Amino acid sequence: MLIALDMDGTLLNGEGSISERNRAAIAAAQAQGHIVVVITGRARKDALAPLREAGLVCPIASLNGAIVTLADGTVINEAPLERAAVRPTLEWVRKQPDLYCETYTGDAVYVGLHNRAQWEALASGMADAAPDVKWLVNKQFQQARVTYVDDIGTVWDDPKLTLYKLLIFALDRERLRDAASRFAALPGVTVTSSHPHNIEMNSERATKGEALKRLAAHYGIDLRDTVAFGDSHNDLSMFEVAGYRVAMDNAEPALKAKADIVTRSHEEDGVAAGLERVLGKR
Repeated sequence: MLIALDMDGTLLNGEGSISERNRAAIAAAQAQGHIVVVITGRARKDALAPLREAGLVCPIASLNGAIVTLADGTVINEAPLERAAVRPTLEWVRKQPDLYCETYTGDAVYVGLHNRAQWEALASGMADAAPDVKWLVNKQFQQARVTYVDDIGTVWDDPKLTLYKLLIFALDRERLRDAASRFAALPGVTVTSSHPHNIEMNSERATKGEALKRLAAHYGIDLRDTVAFGDSHNDLSMFEVAGYRVAMDNAEPALKAKADIVTRSHEEDGVAAGLERVLGKR
């Protein structure tokens, strides 16, 4: 059996780590001969950190499936964004002070320094009226290991860098919907979300569902023998192709509606509880 795990909101708790119970459940599944893979919106290096801390080794489909990597680091599939298609819209994003943008390449996540400063000022100014805003902004900064650059346009235009994913974060959901509609209108671009305050842009060939299919084919496992765990909109494509679907208790309603079972939340060792049910260890 191939078991596919999302990370944030699924495998990881609120502190961004893998609980001991989840770690033990994954190790037990691997010992039984099951293939456990991580399929995440994170960059590979940001996915590796909590896995290494827990002593786990797994294949990783990163950036929503834009790069599919085996446990030894071998890349078996890539689906980058078409630079020419997204570049004009990125210029529009840069001019919007209320949009925070991260650019994901093969080995780094880039943010313009001006964008970071804008968001720090926003969080500081709203801290008293809406304390949760500062928490949200700080959490976004901590999510990825970011490289800051003076001019983000130099990253967007560098032919030596491949663009795999774009993430836009906003506090105003109407502004987020506006940005989403602009990117959705571009050829070859798909728009998903992993949080109510973000949108993620990838190549239309880069989805978690496609990554699951690639990994299943690589290991010679029928899709009927795959299980997907998830919580957010960007996990829906996995749920559409997996043989069995497990939604977290904290999952969005759309995930729960498609799930075969709903397990405990990511704060309550939901992956371990789900694996115990799926593998018949009640």
